[in-house]
Amino acid sequence: MTLAQDTKIYVAGHRGLVGSAIWRNLQNRGYHHLVGRTHAELDLTEQDAVRRFFDEEQPQAVVLAAAFVGGIMANSLYRADFIMQNMKIQCNVISEAYRHGVKKLLFLGSTCIYPKNAPQPMKEEALLTSPLEYTNEEYAIAKIAGLKMCESYNLQYGTNYIAVMPTNLYGPNDNFHLENSHVMPAMMRKVFLAKMMHDGNWDAVRNDLDKRPVEGVDGQAEKSQIIQILAKYGIYDNKVVLWGTGKPLREFLWSEDMADASVHVLLNVDFAAIIGIEKYSSVFYGAKTDGQVNRDSNQGRGGAIPQLGEIRNCHINVGTGKELTIRRLSELVAQTVGFEGVIEFDASKPDGTPRKLIDVEKLHRLGWHHQVEIEEGVEKLYNWYITH
Repeated sequence: MTLAQDTKIYVAGHRGLVGSAIWRNLQNRGYHHLVGRTHAELDLTEQDAVRRFFDEEQPQAVVLAAAFVGGIMANSLYRADFIMQNMKIQCNVISEAYRHGVKKLLFLGSTCIYPKNAPQPMKEEALLTSPLEYTNEEYAIAKIAGLKMCESYNLQYGTNYIAVMPTNLYGPNDNFHLENSHVMPAMMRKVFLAKMMHDGNWDAVRNDLDKRPVEGVDGQAEKSQIIQILAKYGIYDNKVVLWGTGKPLREFLWSEDMADASVHVLLNVDFAAIIGIEKYSSVFYGAKTDGQVNRDSNQGRGGAIPQLGEIRNCHINVGTGKELTIRRLSELVAQTVGFEGVIEFDASKPDGTPRKLIDVEKLHRLGWHHQVEIEEGVEKLYNWYITH
């Protein structure tokens, strides 16, 4: 199913790391009929508000990039929020997309859906084969529910909802707030602040805190208060303390590469192709009237095609297929920032999953490969950070 360039596309989370990159990518491809709402304008956890938005805007395609996200610390502290907020967002957007006959939906998940001890690299088939990593269990369960919603709507109603599971992302508009950011932006900010403290550049430290206060402490605070709050997050004069041992292996994908992969899938990949049943595409996508799903027809329901057997693991991994240790990442960040101080690892803090590398064979088979390698990406992220 192709999307004409005048297709009205709603990008949920269009100000976020991935959503903003997807928005730019679509514009660069000539798609200018885009719709976005900030959280202040539309709270996606409110069902009535989401329904009113779909009633008013009537989007023809949806990119669901909005989510409640964070790193190990945030996942540990806000477990109820991570499962409840994400489930609300997904249920509201996906159900209203169906109610309003949306032609194509792209759901963005995370590779934390895979078991803690899944065989590496992790194939899509590893889903639900053994226990999850405890520190992000709630977020992972929410994202599994999201991809299963897409899969189930396709099988029951003949919709064309695709789920992509990106690896660890970084890039423009990343979250650098120390309380709830992911590993790379948090590490980069810590190293930058430790270097500025050592260089005696307190104007830079204060400017940084004015833009991104830490627990309410901004650049106007007393120097002693700033030193105290930064120390709480492992930031000292010429020294940084990071969580864990530094041994876990991680894969990282530049957010604009993720956006390009997402738009490639949105524009070129259908559910029937993913599960290898192109010859049944008329059954899946034929029961429509004026863009609306024919909900009274049995076409598109799983029971209508018994010869297909069990269908699962229809999501798509999105990544580079390459990995490095957290310690090596810290060395790359330090080198990029010009930090010559000490980086320590606090082994009393959790590491998270020991290794998390995904298999990207399905993505390559569907015609997409990454462009930005980690060394270039770290430099690009730092350049963005210091100019914002």
